[in-house]
Amino acid sequence: MNNKRELKSYMNNVFDALLSECVAMSLYGDKPNKENFEAMLTTLLGAQKNFISRISHPEPGMKQKKYFSVLIKDFEEYADEAIDHIINLESYH
Repeated sequence: MNNKRELKSYMNNVFDALLSECVAMSLYGDKPNKENFEAMLTTLLGAQKNFISRISHPEPGMKQKKYFSVLIKDFEEYADEAIDHIINLESYH
């Protein structure tokens, strides 16, 4: 990412896709558990707010290049975990 605006856009696009997939699975999946899907949506929205705010407010005393590389790595790990949780939501009846 070349700047903060692009990074925010990238993260928002990924979160939009994750939220859309979660909603689609709740609507079209076999025997969806409403509470699990609602919890996942709430978690995703909270994580989105957290990651976006971390872009705007870097950690003081840490070099920006290192800070943003750690932030991107954390985000990618979170997105991978979220995908796994969404895929496995139906097995938690």
